[in-house]
Amino acid sequence: MPRRFASYTLTLGLTLLLAGCGFQLRGVGDQGTKLPEEWKSMHLATGNPNGEFSREVQTRFAAQGVEWTTPKSANYRLKLGPERFSQRNLSLNSEARVAEFELTMSARFSVMGQGNQVLIEDAEVTTIRQMENDPRNVVGKAEEIRILKSEMRADLARQIMRRIGFFAAGNT
Repeated sequence: MPRRFASYTLTLGLTLLLAGCGFQLRGVGDQGTKLPEEWKSMHLATGNPNGEFSREVQTRFAAQGVEWTTPKSANYRLKLGPERFSQRNLSLNSEARVAEFELTMSARFSVMGQGNQVLIEDAEVTTIRQMENDPRNVVGKAEEIRILKSEMRADLARQIMRRIGFFAAGNT
């Protein structure tokens, strides 16, 4: 009995400690991204509507209650440029092979209101990641890059959501 009580006490203590230090899971608590009701009717204008980046943006906004509609019925239009991905070498190992990469992904966006009034001019969002390279594991590194690109797309979509959320909150 005393052992079980100590276990419960320790679990409760650790939970309170984590909560007290501000720990939260990634993607939880995006309080700055709440959109006013009038902003929940949008149209997405993009050159690649079925691309991974466009789908990520649509999903992120839909999770906040945005309904994607036609250009005529939408209150706002989000114009999304293509994602740009680049990879550069950061360092070499003793065999003169790449030891680290820097991965950069960016995209441009703008927001227009009704009557094509520009609300947010052509803005850019960027995310940068670093990764180690193992020249003997080419397949594993290709998969790691694919996963990182997916995470970077999600980060770009979050940045766009935050910027539009802050703009909307400041202009209502």
